[in-house]
Amino acid sequence: MKILVAQLNPTVGDLDKNTQKILDAMDHGRKVGAEIVLCPELSICGYPPEDLVYHRSFIDSMELHLERIAKASKGITVLVGVARRAVLEGEKHLHNSAAIISNGHILGFQDKWLLPTYDVFDERRYFEPGHSTRVWEIGGKRVGVIICEDIWQHAGYVDYTRYERDPVLALKPLKPDVLLNLSASPYQFQKPDIRVDVCAKAAKTLGCPVILCCQVGANGQIIFDGYSVHVNEEGKLCHLGKGFQEDKMLVDLEANICPCPFKYDTMGNLVEALSLGVKDYFAKFGFSKACLGLSGGIDSALVAYIAKKALGKENVLGISMPSRYTREGSRDDAKDLAERLGIQFKEIPIEGPFNEFLNLLQPYFEGKESDITEENLQARIRGIILMAMSNKHGYIVLSTGNKSEVALGYATLYGDMCGGLGVIADVTKTKVYDLCRYINKVEGKEVILESIIKRAPSAELRPDQIDLDSLPEYGVIDNVLEGYVENYLSIDEISEKYGIGQELVLDLVQRIHAAEYKRRQGPPILRVSKKSFGVGRRYPIVQNWL
Repeated sequence: MKILVAQLNPTVGDLDKNTQKILDAMDHGRKVGAEIVLCPELSICGYPPEDLVYHRSFIDSMELHLERIAKASKGITVLVGVARRAVLEGEKHLHNSAAIISNGHILGFQDKWLLPTYDVFDERRYFEPGHSTRVWEIGGKRVGVIICEDIWQHAGYVDYTRYERDPVLALKPLKPDVLLNLSASPYQFQKPDIRVDVCAKAAKTLGCPVILCCQVGANGQIIFDGYSVHVNEEGKLCHLGKGFQEDKMLVDLEANICPCPFKYDTMGNLVEALSLGVKDYFAKFGFSKACLGLSGGIDSALVAYIAKKALGKENVLGISMPSRYTREGSRDDAKDLAERLGIQFKEIPIEGPFNEFLNLLQPYFEGKESDITEENLQARIRGIILMAMSNKHGYIVLSTGNKSEVALGYATLYGDMCGGLGVIADVTKTKVYDLCRYINKVEGKEVILESIIKRAPSAELRPDQIDLDSLPEYGVIDNVLEGYVENYLSIDEISEKYGIGQELVLDLVQRIHAAEYKRRQGPPILRVSKKSFGVGRRYPIVQNWL
């Protein structure tokens, strides 16, 4: 049996376009002699559709597109993901299902059993879990079908919940010849190898090959990396789909395939994930041009590089907005970086409007010392300039704050936090440095200037300012973020694990919570870590736990 794994990049809600991708995959499957075409989870509507599924017309339209796929399925079997109305009574009115379609007919549905409600997932909000399973007789093979989360519990990788049932074990008495999984598994740093292990454990339990088809592309803040998987009955990797792009991977179950190694570059994958996140955010939104504040610092340098990679140098504008406190070296490095990247560059000094605001407010500030108010004024003037350029020329503003800054609120609301997308707001400061060094290494040249990498981080909003005036070392901050935000460790556990004083850990955790109101008003964040400050993290703005 030959199975075509159609690793697709759907757009949420674009049922026509997504259906056409499925039809094109079916045509390709016929050409290469495939008996089955396997598509990702919720492939007709794209994942995650969120509250779109509450609209009856949305579900009605999905049913019509499903019928369109069925009519086009002559001579081939296709498995597609669909949200459908629940037939039996239950708490919810919908199922997250795999439709099994063959030779012009819908043979039936396999409903998703395990509905994750943690991190970026909220499926119990919408769907009723499935309650039955079976194998499907296709091309002389007994085919088991499960959906995404259904395979993860069995491997022991479900940290946030205990499901009562294990769909893999439920299939074991039915003795499938192959297990197919429709998946929409989001990217996070160093995750692809875990996905292979999940498939391997299911294969060893069932004694049959496992094929997982994963969605690729970015939908809003969530990035899907692809890397669809085929392991043999021994759990050894035989095929791996391409990363961060659509792919049509043909698997011949009768062929004698040698196991293949899985080698991937973690830092390279992170660059690809961020680039795909920007690219799809713009393309699916209908925009093509970006602008950003180019300060001469490392964060804006990294964002400029990613924007160029995602959108093309002709579609990126870097704007330097020096103030009286901007070092000459920063101005020079901003211009030099733009030239090295080949992006457009403009310098718009803010001294004039800054003076105007100081004069305007002087009567109301009388008797008050200069403080963070004047610092934030400069950042907000820059935000006004960026948004004005956005309005006038159709740019989307890219915010350049990193995760470490976002965590502690070390940013100005309505200033450097403004924008349409937080590109690196889920990338810690230490990883920003790692990425820039990695980029220079793989490019074989100094794309991001060494002077930018070596310069002490500074907002340059007051004389001789550096970040360490207000913050601990970024390595300390990032260890606390890993322990508290990603792994939910206690103050004592973080202190012991990373060798950081308890008082400092407590202070940083309190600052993380205090900045919640700022983050709620910031731009959407591309998620690339285990726990982002964007989608998937829910904390009250007002709370007194600590």
